[in-house]
Amino acid sequence: MKVIIGSDHAAFEAKEILKKILQKNFDVEDVGTHSSERANYPSFATELCRKVLKEDAKGILLCGSGIGMSMAANRYKGIRAALCRTSEDAQLSRAHNNSNVLCLGARINSDEELEKITQTWLSSEFEGDRHSQRIAMFDQLGEDL
Repeated sequence: MKVIIGSDHAAFEAKEILKKILQKNFDVEDVGTHSSERANYPSFATELCRKVLKEDAKGILLCGSGIGMSMAANRYKGIRAALCRTSEDAQLSRAHNNSNVLCLGARINSDEELEKITQTWLSSEFEGDRHSQRIAMFDQLGEDL
């Protein structure tokens, strides 16, 4: 499975740690930022979402709180970005909402929590069935990339 990862400056260090962990089991592509110098998160969210849709991959976005990245990512048709603070959030976002982008807050969760949330998200499956109709409705919303 391919995982695309991106962050702003506030989450650069957390992204680098998470990226190293993910590279052990996944093909990981980093869309930036590539330093802790100030950066504008919407640019990275847009690039990641474009690649997630084009490559049918999973995406992980990090910023200080995760809120900005989730707001930017959810602007796009076909993106179902979920801001997750716990492993339960991550599991439910996949099982019920078929999230294809995980958003995390580097200033909110510890590195260990970020790893656990991410591993749960990546290992969880969409339940389909009664949730599929809602997902179809989601996929009609947003701006085309």
